[in-house]
Amino acid sequence: MSDLSKIDLNNTPNHVAIIMDGNGRWAKKQGQMRLYGHNFGVESIRETLKAARELKVKYLTLYAFSTENWNRPKEEVDGLMDLLVRSLSNEIKELSDSGVRLITIGDLDGMPEYCQTELKEAMETTKENSDLTLILALNYSARWEIVNALKKIVQATEQGSLESAKIDADLISDNLTTKGIPDPELLIRTSGEHRVSNFLLWQIAYTEFHFTEVLWPDFRKEDFYKAVLDYQSRERRFGMVSEQLT
Repeated sequence: MSDLSKIDLNNTPNHVAIIMDGNGRWAKKQGQMRLYGHNFGVESIRETLKAARELKVKYLTLYAFSTENWNRPKEEVDGLMDLLVRSLSNEIKELSDSGVRLITIGDLDGMPEYCQTELKEAMETTKENSDLTLILALNYSARWEIVNALKKIVQATEQGSLESAKIDADLISDNLTTKGIPDPELLIRTSGEHRVSNFLLWQIAYTEFHFTEVLWPDFRKEDFYKAVLDYQSRERRFGMVSEQLT
């Protein structure tokens, strides 16, 4: 029996974030170069999107490329950029027909120009869709994001348009790249690693974590269902005690 039948569709997370890890190790097991694993990881994204839509998840954030990833071998980085453009070109019609809106977070200006062009076209094509928002974290760093938010706030106070007494958590959230996007209730990391790797550090303050040994190229709908079931087994108290939630 599929785990889908066990899921309470009235209690699914509104926003799921995923650290897609294990492409390189998967490729090594196949006796292949790391890019081989990245290419197979595209099918895992397709499967995850289908599962998220089935469960009526409204936001899905994928950690696609971090600022630290520029330190990888040039051949791998170039291959990842080409894979991004090729995948967008191949998948954009399916995304659009499925009601998926594509947006990005991160320093898009730091991406190669041909990637920026493809991304902007894809976002323009899907901007009216509302069933599911797919958020690609590209050239993204949570520390970079927070520093940029603080710079904007400091500049506003120096210009006199903001009083320091008005600075609060909501104001900081409004100056992040995720402005207008609800914080994720569930964060999934594949490949057995147990760290957040500079991903959404502000936004995951009350997020539930699910770690799986499955390498990303092997991640399928049933693995997504398992993560959601794990999420539903927990009591989310947000600093309160159980009795206050009843």
